[in-house]
Amino acid sequence: MITKVKELRIAAKLTQQQLADLVHVSSRTIISIEKEQYSPSLMLAYRIAEIFGVTVEELCCLKENKQLEDEKYEKL
Repeated sequence: MITKVKELRIAAKLTQQQLADLVHVSSRTIISIEKEQYSPSLMLAYRIAEIFGVTVEELCCLKENKQLEDEKYEKL
């Protein structure tokens, strides 16, 4: 899943560890989210969104991710 976690974290001048500490996960989790290897749970996405003052929809690029998913289904 595409997210804006990395760009928002960098803009806020937070390290991966600092963000992880703020949302009560390991830095490995933040790294995995930023590399699009892990999709955050709804609660984790909400916690991260709160930190950056954005909506979960914005943070998780839901419109863009839906379009990508729809394209995959259209090809089936």
